[in-house]
Parts: sequence; C-alpha cells; structure tokens
Amino acid sequence: MSIWTSKALAVAALMGLCACQPGAGLPALPGAAPTPVAVLNGSLNVTGPKGYCADPATVTETEDSAVVFVGRCVAGNGVRPAVVTVTAGASGSGIAMASGGGSLAAFFASDAGRATLARSGQAEDVKIGTAIGAKGLFLMRIEDQAEGTYWRGMLALGGRLVSISANGPDLPAPEGRALVEKTADALRKANPRPQ
Repeated sequence: MSIWTSKALAVAALMGLCACQPGAGLPALPGAAPTPVAVLNGSLNVTGPKGYCADPATVTETEDSAVVFVGRCVAGNGVRPAVVTVTAGASGSGIAMASGGGSLAAFFASDAGRATLARSGQAEDVKIGTAIGAKGLFLMRIEDQAEGTYWRGMLALGGRLVSISANGPDLPAPEGRALVEKTADALRKANPRPQ
C-alpha cells in the first residue's frame, strides 16, 4: 500500500466521523472561560478560543477517535453563536498532514474525498469552494447540500489528524474561517507537546 493510499484511508476514516456534525443550535454553555476537555485517555485536550467552551456532555469517543462540540461559553458574551466541531482521528492519522495541503486538496477534490466530507456520504452533494494551507493548517470552504456552506480546517496534534468545522446561523465566511483558525491556535496551546 502506498503512503498516499494510507494517508487517504486515514483521512477517510477520520472524515466518516466528521460528517456527523450538527447544524447551528448548540445552547450557550456554562462557565466564563474555555476549559480544556481531555479525551482519548488524556492524550488530547480539546478547547475553544476566547468565548467558546468545549462541552464535556457532547464527547463521543471510540477506541481511538473522538468528537467534541464547542459552543459559546455563555449567551450574550459578545461572540457570535456557532457550533465548532472538533474531531480527532486515530493514532498516526496525522501523517496525512506530512505532505502538505496539495495532497489533501487533491484527495478532497476526488469523488472519494468529497464523499467523506458529505453529510449524505454522496460525493455529488459536496463542492469545495476554496482549499488552502497556512501555518500548518489545511483550510477548506465546503458547500454541502445538507449542511450548508462552512469552513473546515485540519491539523496534526499528537500524531492525530484533527478536523475543526465551524457552523452558525448567518455565520459570515470570514468569521467562520477566523473561528476555525482561532480554534486551531487554542488547540495547539492546549496540546504543547511535539507533533
């Protein structure tokens, strides 16, 4: 099996979990400051940027992957209502980031890649509007017939491929992208060990 095939399979396995994301509507969470939520036996800390908190009640873990929803810490805290979904793939899946955004962009442009992104699992339901790499983060603007248009970012943390998506009622594209980037920064700070 080629390295790229292994990477594609790792991404596909991760994205199978990513397709299960909610629309906007996570209620504001208690607490005034983001507090990390440890998942996968403490190997990864999930947190949000200022004003957004990881909700421990939403943690879904398998043997080697996890999904956590992040929302506003409190209503009226000055940040836009949004749901940020953080998905951590299996150990070693972070290798998908090794070759950079070009390989990921090629994979997600394929039928198999678009199918992994689609909530329906059907490639024809997804269009990739933008795909760029910046500062160790691969970013895509995705149009999904079932989910709407949103930003998704991917980075490697602790050897795992971590996906971040941001959805919200009337979340403008620039704010959605900024929220994904700020969440990536918060995750890096909460997981300072070498990647």
